[in-house]
Amino acid sequence: MSSLTKDLINRVLAEKVLVITTEGMTLVGNLLSCDQVTNLVLSNTVERVISPHSESEPSSETTQGVYLVRGDTVVMIGLVNEELDASIDWTKVRGEHIGSTRHA
Repeated sequence: MSSLTKDLINRVLAEKVLVITTEGMTLVGNLLSCDQVTNLVLSNTVERVISPHSESEPSSETTQGVYLVRGDTVVMIGLVNEELDASIDWTKVRGEHIGSTRHA
């Protein structure tokens, strides 16, 4: 891991982040730890499942608690604007599934 990456990760430790994985999972939680291969430990983790417009069931959030994300499955990690995030009713959000980015 480069020193720039380490600096960026250290700035967001204990902050609320959103992680997208190679399996298309969307996880939101507080970043507790990160190591040299980008394994992440999140606390107060919630998995968001956004339903497409074509489905009748609402989008959902499932509490996961403390969650370990393997570094080789991390596609993206970003800071969450907590005020904006709290203002959104995630059960009403619709969108297409991200899908897997894993290579065969």
